[in-house]
Amino acid sequence: MTDVIDESYQPQATEAAAQRFWNEHRSFEVAEDPAKEKFYCLSMFPYPSGRLHMGHVRNYTIGDVIARYQRMLGKNVLQPMGWDAFGMPAENAALKHRVAPAKWTYENIEHMRGQLKALGLGIDWSREVATCTPEYYRWEQWLFTKLFEKGVIYRRNGVVNWDPVDQTVLANEQVIDGRGWRSGALVERREIPMYYFRITQYADELLAALDELPGWPEQVKTMQRNWIGKSRGMEVHFPRVGAEGVLKVYTTRPDTLMGATYVAVAAEHPLALEAAVGNAELGAFIDECRKGGVAEADIATQEKKGLPTGLYVRHPFSGRELPVWVANYVLMGYGEGAVMAVPAHDARDFEFALKHELPIEPVIRTSAGDSTPAPWQEAYAEHGILINSGAFDGLDFDGAFERMAQVLAEQGLGAPRTQFRLRDWGISRQRYWGCPIPVVHCADCGDLPVPEDQLPVVLPESVVPDGSGNPLAKMPEFYETTCPRCGKPARRETDTMDTFVESSWYFARYASADCTQGMVDERAAYWLPVDQYVGGIEHAILHLLYSRFFTKLMRDEGLLAVDEPFTRLLTQGMVIAETYFREDEAGRKNWFNPAEVKVERDGKGRITSAVLPADGQPVQFGGIEKMSKSKNNGIDPQSLIDGQGADTARLFMMFAAPPDASLEWSDAGVEGAARFLKRLWGFAYEHQTLLHAHPVVDVARLDATLKAARREIHEALAQALFDYGRQQFNTVVSAGMKMLNTLAKLPAGAAADALRAEGYSILLRVLAPVVPHITHVLWQALGWGEAIIDASLPQPDAAALVRDSITLAVQVNGKLRAQIEVPADAAREVIEASALAEDNVQRFMEGKPVKKLIIVPGKLVNIVC
Repeated sequence: MTDVIDESYQPQATEAAAQRFWNEHRSFEVAEDPAKEKFYCLSMFPYPSGRLHMGHVRNYTIGDVIARYQRMLGKNVLQPMGWDAFGMPAENAALKHRVAPAKWTYENIEHMRGQLKALGLGIDWSREVATCTPEYYRWEQWLFTKLFEKGVIYRRNGVVNWDPVDQTVLANEQVIDGRGWRSGALVERREIPMYYFRITQYADELLAALDELPGWPEQVKTMQRNWIGKSRGMEVHFPRVGAEGVLKVYTTRPDTLMGATYVAVAAEHPLALEAAVGNAELGAFIDECRKGGVAEADIATQEKKGLPTGLYVRHPFSGRELPVWVANYVLMGYGEGAVMAVPAHDARDFEFALKHELPIEPVIRTSAGDSTPAPWQEAYAEHGILINSGAFDGLDFDGAFERMAQVLAEQGLGAPRTQFRLRDWGISRQRYWGCPIPVVHCADCGDLPVPEDQLPVVLPESVVPDGSGNPLAKMPEFYETTCPRCGKPARRETDTMDTFVESSWYFARYASADCTQGMVDERAAYWLPVDQYVGGIEHAILHLLYSRFFTKLMRDEGLLAVDEPFTRLLTQGMVIAETYFREDEAGRKNWFNPAEVKVERDGKGRITSAVLPADGQPVQFGGIEKMSKSKNNGIDPQSLIDGQGADTARLFMMFAAPPDASLEWSDAGVEGAARFLKRLWGFAYEHQTLLHAHPVVDVARLDATLKAARREIHEALAQALFDYGRQQFNTVVSAGMKMLNTLAKLPAGAAADALRAEGYSILLRVLAPVVPHITHVLWQALGWGEAIIDASLPQPDAAALVRDSITLAVQVNGKLRAQIEVPADAAREVIEASALAEDNVQRFMEGKPVKKLIIVPGKLVNIVC
């Protein structure tokens, strides 16, 4: 025997040995092999924040289990890793620590790479990318210039959330209670030049293609459909009173048109600006509206304010003159920047009309009746039969839609129109730590893309931001340049791109990460699309939508040959844990990490007391929440790996819950995982001599007990393979535990020893994707091959699954009364006789004759009296 298995399991030594082998043999570096079926497994790449959290551990362990399983099926498996390295967190850290974002980012990458390697992930590190490197973003800039020349990217003014202190645009989620999330300054609505991707040109395809993604969760596809928001509605023209022209309105509820009592326009609408001339009060209100944010959620809940413009439009059907108001709940970027207000059937219009004493006229019979008294009821927005609508009375929604479309067309005042909620993607950011937008502004020649031979436009990495706006705009050495067309002095664009751009194509770059001649090369045709994508549900909308959009852009540029980036999507659940706190005198909660708290529980696991040992005083249980810094309930994965090993962490993560469900952290569960691995190791130590000898099972020598044990092992194997296929890894681990329990109960003897060896070989291979280190070392030590990753998954022996006898439930009038064991091939007459011979069956038949006897093969006998 060349290797001796130590008596005790030492996870650090075991994992170091396995990882050393993989590194020396470059076990996970892969090349294209047309003779082999490929499998591209990808987990969403991390932001290099400096340390892993348990969400990372779960995400990457799930992906790694899938990748290793597919490899054992004989496929050519690619699993790459990189870093989503641009973005605001690096700038904020730079401000806090007074260092360059580049230095902070690269140091974090170095540290986190080591943490990921410690998990034993089967990563092809030769393909590693960091989106903040010129080698990466050069090609992003190259594609930008091509799309800019074609008009797929364009520049125009856009209304944004502007932080006047940080001097930057804020995303909607960065506006909290109307203030900038970092500065606390009141956010303004400002119009500035922005660059946009024409994603709306692909809206129909992005929507329709969702039906061709059966491997995606339905929940995610629904979220994308809602975000794209295709709606069939009507464009309605309201002729102006006393002036030329019409006011255009888009509505999805043309059936309520007869209930319009006013129209409302956005502060930036041309009619609002026209009316503000000479009207100081209206002008001041428009300025106030511009200072508000542009987040839909905020606008929906804010106080509905407005002022009349003094202008009127004419109702296209009734001829009634309707007043035009400027309202803060109408946004210029949605629809036509104007709404026909139907207070009786729209909640926002209802609130506005009540406040400003405008008419509320119901025109739909809903489940709430024919009237719409305050307060607002959800029923008022229902579809129904038209009332108070003149010639349209009695029509339902569809009938009203068709008839109104006909009348509007006859008058030249409107027509049906399909519209999308989706808007073109604004990618300009007034931030430093991002990909420079490759455009030059020339006073004579206009906006020009940077020529290809001048790419990349390199972001200077030594800059330390001071928080007062974009540093690039204050660096002549960066923005001063010459026009590529006329050669005169020009100004380089100082905005950088939205970091969603980098994460929208990284999966394609992995296929040919070392390519210096283009974004991708012919290797992308082999690897794409990604066969399995793993990541959090929080990325279900924007990241996935933009990645799908970018794939279509690259396809149309001849770079890719696929329509969709990800064939199958798994959205893993959150990692959650208990929370504990105390309230101070001001009512503020101070949170304590669960590791700091001593907890007493009753027999059912319920908390009976929780005390902070540091001071002996009680703390309150705050419920079970997602692990977060704010609730101080995170567990440091590095301490777990250092203490009990990566395999323990991986086993617990896979066993505690199905991948798509929330995983509740449990110290007891972690301890249970560690004990199982010690048992797995201990079995090999105890039987290493016979296991190394590789005895072969002689089925003919197995008695009934050993045959039953072998059947249990192969049934568990069949279950594990089925569960691997459906990505239910918790039951894969459960099957492995059943196998070890069966093996532990085997008696002594040569026949049992052979079964021990067969069963343990099966067990190691079943568990190899989940706990790769311990299985690698044991497999190697037992002389079963150098690398278990190159072994094939075992297949159940069909003969072993055949049962000599079967157990059937016996029901009397539908209620279980007995169980019988009969030969597996027993005739119906034998089964009937056995069932009727049971004492308990006779007792409940109460001497009554059998009216019907039903046999469900392999399951039960039902006797009806």
